[in-house]
Amino acid sequence: MVTSRDYYEILGIGRDAGDDEIKKAYRQMALKYHPDRNPDDSTAEEKFKEATEAYEVLKDPQKRRIYDQYGHAGLKGQAGFSGFGSFDMADALRAFMRDFGGFGGSFDDLFGFGGRSGGRGRRVYKGEDLKLRLKVTLEDIAEGVEKTLKIKVKDRCPDCGGSGSAKGSRKSTCPQCNGAGEVRHVTRSLFGQFVNVRTCDYCNGTGEIISSPCKTCNGEGRKTVEKSVNVKIPGGVVEGNYINLQGVGNVGPYGGPNGDLIVFIEESEHKTFERHGDDILFELSISIPQAVLGTEIEIPTLNGTTKLKIPPGTQSGQLFRLRNKGIKHLRRAGRGDQLIRIHVWTPTKLDKRSKALFADLESLDSVAPPKSSKSFFKRLRESLGV
Repeated sequence: MVTSRDYYEILGIGRDAGDDEIKKAYRQMALKYHPDRNPDDSTAEEKFKEATEAYEVLKDPQKRRIYDQYGHAGLKGQAGFSGFGSFDMADALRAFMRDFGGFGGSFDDLFGFGGRSGGRGRRVYKGEDLKLRLKVTLEDIAEGVEKTLKIKVKDRCPDCGGSGSAKGSRKSTCPQCNGAGEVRHVTRSLFGQFVNVRTCDYCNGTGEIISSPCKTCNGEGRKTVEKSVNVKIPGGVVEGNYINLQGVGNVGPYGGPNGDLIVFIEESEHKTFERHGDDILFELSISIPQAVLGTEIEIPTLNGTTKLKIPPGTQSGQLFRLRNKGIKHLRRAGRGDQLIRIHVWTPTKLDKRSKALFADLESLDSVAPPKSSKSFFKRLRESLGV
C-alpha cells in the first residue's frame, strides 16, 4: 500500500497526541474497518491497512521523530519498517493481533461478542439499545429533576431464566462447530496456509442447539415486559443532550447481556420565558405613567415571584437583570440570570378625559423629547463608527 496521507490525519489525532491517545484512535479505526466486520469490502481493507501503517509509525518514538522531521521519505529503509510497497493485510493483521488480541478475551470479545465459556469463539449476543425522547419543562431544566419512565423492554424469560430451553431439557453441543461457535476452513498454497474463520450458521455462533425450546419465549430466552425506570436529569441540559443508562436496554437473546437505554432530551416551549443559554428573558409591558414616574411591579420567576423596581424615566427596550434567577450551569457551579426587557405600552384608544390629559401634557416642554441638531443619517453614521 502506497500512502501519501498524513499519519496524524489518518488516525484523526493532533501532532501532540500521547501514546494512549494514539492507541485508542487506532483501535477504534481498526475495529471499524477490520475485514471480519467488512467481508469482501476492498475500501474497508485499505483503510484498515492504512490505519495500521500509521499506528506502527506513530507508536514508535524513533520512527515518529523521523516522520515528524522528514515525513514519509525519512522512513524509507528504516529498520523494522517494511516500507509502503510491502505493507499488506497480513502485516496489518499481525500488528493488530499483537497489541489487541490478548486483552483477556478472544478476538470476538473486541467486537462486543462477549464471553468465551464453552469454546474460544462462542458468541454471546448483547441486547439492543433502546432510545426514547423525554420532554422536560424549563422549570425542570433550571433545577434538575428525577423522572420515572415507563418502558417496554425485553427481559429474561421467567420460565427458562433466559436459556431458551424448556424446563427439564438441556442444550446440546452444536454438531457443526462442536461447540466452538465458529467454523474454520484451511487452505494451503505456495504462499503458505490461510485460515478463513466464520460464524457457525447452524447455531448462530452460540455453540449450542436448543432441542426443546421454551414455549413462553419460543426459545429466544427473553420476553417483552413493562418496567419503571428512574432517570436523573441534571440542571442546565439543552435539547439534543442525551443520558445513557447502561444495562437498562433489552436483554440479549439466549441470556446475553443487556443493552443500554438512551434518553434524548426535548425542551418544552415555555409560555412566559424565553431561554438564552442559561439566562431566561421575560418581556414586561408597562404604562407610560409607570415608565415616567417609576413603580414597583411583581413579576414571575422560575420558582415563584419577586418584585422589580422600575426607576423613573425608564425607556422602552431597557433591560434589567436579576442575578442567579436563571438556569443552573450544567458543568460548573452557579446559574444564569433572569433578564427583563421593558416595553412601554402606548394606548391606541382613549376616552375624552384621557385625550384631554395627554393634550395638556403635550404642551409642556418637560415631556417633549430632546432636540438634536444632528441629522438622522449623521447620527446613524456616528453610531456605526463611519
